[in-house]
Amino acid sequence: MKILISGGTIINEGNTIENGAVALENGFITDIYTHNETPRGHYDRCIDAAGCFVLPGVIDTHVHFREPGMTDKADMESESRAAAYGGVTSFLEMPNTIPQTTTLESLRQKTETAQRNSHVNYAFFFGATNDNGNLFAQLERDKVPGIKLFMGASTGNMQVADDDSVLRQLFTQATEAGLPLMTHCEDTRIIDRNMEEARRIFGDDPPIAMHSRIRSTEACYESTRKAVEMARQCHARLHVAHLSTKEELGLFGDDSNITAEATVSHLYFSDDDYQRLGAKIKCNPSIKSADDREALRQALNNGKITTIATDHAPHLATQKQGGCRKAASGIPMIQFSLPTMLELVDQGILSLSRLVELMSHNPARLFQVRQRGFIRKGYKADLVVVRPHSPWILTNDIIQSKCKWSPMEGHRFMWNVETTLCNGQIIYDKGVFSEDIRGEQLLFG
Repeated sequence: MKILISGGTIINEGNTIENGAVALENGFITDIYTHNETPRGHYDRCIDAAGCFVLPGVIDTHVHFREPGMTDKADMESESRAAAYGGVTSFLEMPNTIPQTTTLESLRQKTETAQRNSHVNYAFFFGATNDNGNLFAQLERDKVPGIKLFMGASTGNMQVADDDSVLRQLFTQATEAGLPLMTHCEDTRIIDRNMEEARRIFGDDPPIAMHSRIRSTEACYESTRKAVEMARQCHARLHVAHLSTKEELGLFGDDSNITAEATVSHLYFSDDDYQRLGAKIKCNPSIKSADDREALRQALNNGKITTIATDHAPHLATQKQGGCRKAASGIPMIQFSLPTMLELVDQGILSLSRLVELMSHNPARLFQVRQRGFIRKGYKADLVVVRPHSPWILTNDIIQSKCKWSPMEGHRFMWNVETTLCNGQIIYDKGVFSEDIRGEQLLFG
């Protein structure tokens, strides 16, 4: 099928092409026309993007789709549908499912589930445990984005031993296998100490407002510092997930092999929002101060932050009740990540070109995703058309995630995702979703 997207403003690799056009055929980009050039040939479908921006599809490098084992909260079908509605054409999913993705067999089974059910492109991190580093070399390097290592307790109980010799071995084995490491960095001993003190003062389930003090700046910094030091000692390729503090940012920027991610939630919310939203914004690491948020926003432009992801983590609304101990940690954001970040573009926090760098180009570069993340001839046709100055209010019926809630409910967005194309197929177009489309397994290296 031949498709032409014309009349929009193309944002790609630092360039802005007004009134440009992109031609697609058989899943690939075949031509890019600039500044009123007349496209050649006949097309089966023409998409009028006048007044819109045409961007590479978002690559979300940090999601939890809960399948297998927790499909009451979410599953591959529902969350990939939410992704398509939000302009996300590829995702990298985390290993803390049931069973955990820590064996070759569990990785194979999860991949087969995605082949059957995922509407967009997919790949899966392999999870590190205290004793499975010997499997890293057996992984198919072109099908696995990297190793996920939990240096702190979080959802899924996958924390590795807080032992330098164990960590060094895992860092070394990942490096020898040619695989990058993504780490969740929080110091569990500091968190446990803080929780014990909070329970002494507030009782068994401290209020949500205490979450950022329990999962504190110190807990994040000490763990991230250790990861960075270990990566340097082992010459590992390290990407630290979901930075949440201004202090951690000082550890990044001078070594291209050691990079950091910020999430939409940590860039958008601050601990002032606990009063308004309560446990809806409870996540690990915690949402912290407005000063931390401001530092993270500045880091989007100074090179300290390399990628923006969501850490999309659905829970049922009933599981988000209670305080710091009882309410589940995790925020579903994949459907609304792009419109939320476009709001920060309107506020002057970053440019639209820089947003594309952080959400599409850099994820592709960092994980060496083949033929995606850019609008280039010969690349896979993963594209999203977004319209500015198109206000809408998020109501519950719009939410595609199986958990059916969002901390953004009631929010008035000014950007609208009009059309999402995945592998040259129109999967979402102005409220119409193509149920039968399936994504492809991502390839790396």
